[in-house]
Amino acid sequence: MRLNRSTDIGLRVLMLGAARDRLLTIDEMAESLVVPRHHLAKVVQRLQHLGVLETVRGRSGGVRLAASARTASVGGLVRELEGATEVVDCEGDPPCPLNRGCLLRGALRRAQEAFYASLDPITVGDLTAPPTRQVLLELGRH
Repeated sequence: MRLNRSTDIGLRVLMLGAARDRLLTIDEMAESLVVPRHHLAKVVQRLQHLGVLETVRGRSGGVRLAASARTASVGGLVRELEGATEVVDCEGDPPCPLNRGCLLRGALRRAQEAFYASLDPITVGDLTAPPTRQVLLELGRH
């Protein structure tokens, strides 16, 4: 299974926010995480909508981790960020000719759920334990 780019960036934003524990600007995060500012802004907006980031407007504004985000399940967040996708697209154009009698689709659904389930007990706070925390604190500071 491969996470989409937005999910990857979203998890990194949450890790950075948990480690730095202060207001961060979009520019600071984009530089630290080496991602395009425009893409990062969209991901931040999605994370705010999910309630794991808070934004502060104004001249000295920025983004910070919501109080409840440290205990948020990584599995739950990945499910939300990935959306209702399947590992394979059996209904695509053209649809798979095996669609009516295939056992693979069910097996892949179970494997995908097992992937998410293995992430369920991990929290955003867990992702910032040493040595990761120090790496996150040093990002973008050359």
